[in-house]
Amino acid sequence: MILMDSYYLGIDTSAYTTSIAVLNEEGKIIIDLRRTLKVKKGSLGLRQQEAVFQHINNLPEMFNYIANEIDLNKVKTVSASVKPRNVVGSYMPVFKVAQGHAFILARALNADYKEFSHQDGHIAAGILNCEIQQLEKFLALHISGGTTELLLVENKKDVFSVEQIGGTLDISAGQLIDRVGVELGLPFPCGPYLDELSVSGNFVEKNIPISTNKTWINFSGPETFFKRIIKQHTDKPENIALTLFDCIAKSLSSIIKYAIKVYEINNILIIGGVASNSYIREKLENDIVNKGIGKLFFPNKNFCTDNAIGIAYLGLIKY
Repeated sequence: MILMDSYYLGIDTSAYTTSIAVLNEEGKIIIDLRRTLKVKKGSLGLRQQEAVFQHINNLPEMFNYIANEIDLNKVKTVSASVKPRNVVGSYMPVFKVAQGHAFILARALNADYKEFSHQDGHIAAGILNCEIQQLEKFLALHISGGTTELLLVENKKDVFSVEQIGGTLDISAGQLIDRVGVELGLPFPCGPYLDELSVSGNFVEKNIPISTNKTWINFSGPETFFKRIIKQHTDKPENIALTLFDCIAKSLSSIIKYAIKVYEINNILIIGGVASNSYIREKLENDIVNKGIGKLFFPNKNFCTDNAIGIAYLGLIKY
């Protein structure tokens, strides 16, 4: 059993991952448990009721592991992600699982109970042990399976004030990746498989329909473009994968550059599952950092995908 003076526990039940994390009083990660939800091959995702059912089945075993690793009586806060974002009307049934379990656990342990958004958790995990944590204002690009949003973040005493200033007007970067990947016959979520394929790829020798306007992107055109190539069997999967990531990276680079110019803020945090993609990271570094346009902050790849580390950390700093 791990012995500490106090612990701070976070729970996140997102669309495709059950996560529980425990930090100590110094912000060190003691436990980081994640279980990816199962999706049938050929499917483009899970219905909310299917995801809720899997979360409910996953949590007891994960709680049992934690009970054997730490002294639960030393848990000071239990925190949960209770909605996708901090905006009116933001709601997904999956987050009710984290909310309910966290509340019950907090009451049973006589610990504080805290609520945060899933997006807050991504931002917090991104700034953990990062110099951007000291800045009062920065830009954040949240790119994941269901979200592509460019954000203006004010960080006052670790309270996030978040305003969306750009992003996609149709499907997210993650949805584009998964739709193209499923069309290629890859398992869902497709990001890791396409990432591996792209390493041996060459660019498709056709004009890609990249569509950006100031800080906004449309990805429906590229989706049609790549699906047509796949159906016509005119190029190799590895070439499609590399060109897909190049299309996404160029689109993201364009809106970041515009936001830096307009808002005169050149510190950008890149968060979300898509931020773990090797090619997109390298392309953005080359386009923005190496050209002296701005400074990018990428979390450890393990912190990009859905996790409860940021939620636990927010519970710690709010204690």
